[in-house]
Amino acid sequence: MELVQGCRTRVEQQRVKNITRKYELLWPTDADCNRALEDFAQYSLSHNLGMIDSLIAHTAVGLGCQLATFNQKHYRVIAALQLMQPYLR
Repeated sequence: MELVQGCRTRVEQQRVKNITRKYELLWPTDADCNRALEDFAQYSLSHNLGMIDSLIAHTAVGLGCQLATFNQKHYRVIAALQLMQPYLR
């Protein structure tokens, strides 16, 4: 959803849909959602943590996966989250 949100045109949305089709879609569990809500309430104002960012982060935490992102500033407040930069710019 966040990738689609970043699209400016229907063509970009279709491109995102085509690219992401080959990946498995993983949904947050109830426990992930509860942790996401707690951190969102605690850090949305002080650290600008977004609702979707919190859900993405806690889905990764629940799966025991690293999150590949350039947006490390917002995610740093989630202590259990392992971050990695996806590639060098």
